[in-house]
Amino acid sequence: MIQIEHLTKKYGDRYAINDINFSVEKGEIVGFLGPNGAGKTTTMSILTGYLSSTSGKAMIDGMDILEHPMAVKKKIGYLPEIPPLYLDMTVKEYLNFIYDLKKCDLPRKQHIEEIADVVKLKDTLNRMIKNLSKGYRQRVGIAGALVGNPEVIIFDEPTNGLDPKQIIDIRNLIKDLGKDHTVILSTHILSEVKSICDRIIIISDGKIVADKKTYEIESALVGNRRFIIRVDGPKSSIANTIKRINGVVSVSTSVEYDDGSTSFFVESENQIDVRKPVFYAMAQNGWPILSLEPVGATIENIFLSVIGG
Repeated sequence: MIQIEHLTKKYGDRYAINDINFSVEKGEIVGFLGPNGAGKTTTMSILTGYLSSTSGKAMIDGMDILEHPMAVKKKIGYLPEIPPLYLDMTVKEYLNFIYDLKKCDLPRKQHIEEIADVVKLKDTLNRMIKNLSKGYRQRVGIAGALVGNPEVIIFDEPTNGLDPKQIIDIRNLIKDLGKDHTVILSTHILSEVKSICDRIIIISDGKIVADKKTYEIESALVGNRRFIIRVDGPKSSIANTIKRINGVVSVSTSVEYDDGSTSFFVESENQIDVRKPVFYAMAQNGWPILSLEPVGATIENIFLSVIGG
């Protein structure tokens, strides 16, 4: 659905983005991450036709954005970080205004009602936008992006400044939209990407540094393997036994329980899985393992690792 090929944007001698390549399939929700100044906004501005590239191609549904700007823009709905709302309009007036602006040819009344139903704005259609909460204003911005039923929706920091309930509501809405649309989500809230997105692309200094499915992204982190094990037995003896196992880097006490068991945080070398040797050592000494769970890398650690932080 979206194809980026060798896309480059220069300002004088400085590269905002430098020869980036990625594609997004129809129906995917992709998180686009990067530190400030990494090239996220530049890439999205080129995708939406607000900015031209220095070289390379950006295509939507096989059409080059520079060669077919009007046709491509009809396929894109864009929600910038600050939605461009007219506060003295009612929600219905605003959506009708966007309908005319986009030269939409779908049945007007039915289309606007369907959008209001999707983003849960039916009860606010006749209210002034200036009287709505920030969360509802964000919904109005999303509704505007959906006018014309675009195949691609691009969100720039859609939950910025919202309270926890509003964030959950917008996250659920984006998930629902991903069932029928291709979605690119740019955000600084890393947990948000992990909970919403099928895939994560990380950009740094104008270059793509990671592009993986969300469930595979932990492999982007270079580091040791870690797990927490809870064992019933003498704490110091257990710790010393685990430390002697080949490949174990460190063992530390995590939690001591009233029933005499202890949880240990165990770290091993990256290429060595020590869980079986630990199991056999505990069994040989008659110390029951009550639980064992891997400790995955946090999305924050992954982000910092791949951008060299």
